[in-house]
Amino acid sequence: MSSSESGYLLAGQASELQRLQLQSRVWEPAGRSLLAELPAPAGAKALEVGCGVMGWLRVLSEWVGAEGQVLGTDVDDKMLAGARQFVQDEALANVTLARDDLFASALPEASFDLVHARFQIAPLGRAEAQLAAFRRWLRPGGWLVLEDPDLASWRVHPDAPAAMALIALIEQGFRASGGDFNAGRALPTWLRSIGLQPRVRAQVLALEPGHPYLRLPVQFATALKPRLQALLPAAELDALIARAEDEIARPDAWGTTFTLIQVAARV
Repeated sequence: MSSSESGYLLAGQASELQRLQLQSRVWEPAGRSLLAELPAPAGAKALEVGCGVMGWLRVLSEWVGAEGQVLGTDVDDKMLAGARQFVQDEALANVTLARDDLFASALPEASFDLVHARFQIAPLGRAEAQLAAFRRWLRPGGWLVLEDPDLASWRVHPDAPAAMALIALIEQGFRASGGDFNAGRALPTWLRSIGLQPRVRAQVLALEPGHPYLRLPVQFATALKPRLQALLPAAELDALIARAEDEIARPDAWGTTFTLIQVAARV
């Protein structure tokens, strides 16, 4: 994810770099499946906005092919350092990286055949400004692909009241910072408001006991502590996180992810 001058909620934390790479690996099959439906022109150029430490860099590298180019951008230097290491480790010769703030971008207009942004609107808000930037960067006939979450399916089973309370608190924390963890619900409407006709997909994953992504409520709450302490006293927050950790660590605990809403529209 990229951030504006006001600061992305989780920017630069070591725990966030690890979470973002796990997140990218968890959702990579969904991205690859969507891209399989979108034809790539010869020598395609793709933009990954807010690439974090991995994002769609690998799947876009595959999509554009050896003759194409992928540019990954982020405003956080630690994220870009992690992305550079990933690109090097994966030998992604057609991928380059650059520091860029989507709200004050230096990227040239009408330069890309595909622009992808995942989990940008949820933490940052300012959907109209983001959509204007995304569309500005696309060539005529290019694809705009957006992904954001919907909380409705995010659950831990059997009954896990502390984990569910953390999820509700995280939702409040995003809203208090100007974001919206349910931004995915609005993606089709936002795209139609700028004259685009989106294809809409929804993805929910089941997480078996012990799956590292099952700990996402704890990871988010731990990383967001300074923000969440404005909503819940520090001692109560720490106790809630500990109880949720215990619930998730149960040998029979399993869950479902939030719903990943994917929209793709041709300009």
